[in-house]
Amino acid sequence: MNNLQQKSKKRKEESPTTVKENKKSFIIGSLIATFVALTPYYFYIYKYVPEERLWVTSWFTYDSHSWEDANYVMWIFTGKFVPMLLIIVWFLSCRHWWYHVLIVPIAMYIYQIFGLFNENIGYIDEFQLKHLFPLMAIVIPLIYLIRARIFNRINTVEKSVQELEDELKIKPKSVFNFVKQYF
Repeated sequence: MNNLQQKSKKRKEESPTTVKENKKSFIIGSLIATFVALTPYYFYIYKYVPEERLWVTSWFTYDSHSWEDANYVMWIFTGKFVPMLLIIVWFLSCRHWWYHVLIVPIAMYIYQIFGLFNENIGYIDEFQLKHLFPLMAIVIPLIYLIRARIFNRINTVEKSVQELEDELKIKPKSVFNFVKQYF
């Protein structure tokens, strides 16, 4: 049998639900790929913000208070928000055993963004490590224990690293199941 006949045979054997799942997966993957491909444009959103203290739109009014320039605040915001979004996409799509480590930079960016809009902070991005330490104290040992578990199995079982990673992969079917696996 040639490749074309094998492919047509596989298509006939696939169930309608598998085809629907493949279409849904393709559409979601396409949306994510488009979102990631457009990230250079997200960085330049600040160019549409006026270089004034007060930014008034039909939806909201933003007062930059001590920053005195809404454009500057938006420039800093996009420099933190866009990488955070990319790391979140990476976290949600990563299937390796170490993906929980990505929670640390996500938390760091969230902390920096909240610090940006906190008027009581004189300087942003200062002393964030002491606030991230409790999270790191949980995530880093957790990752080490997972790593130790994998290497313990490698030494006692005749499986490859890829097979062990496949065992530890979590493949939720929906967003609800993805969130549910953590709680």
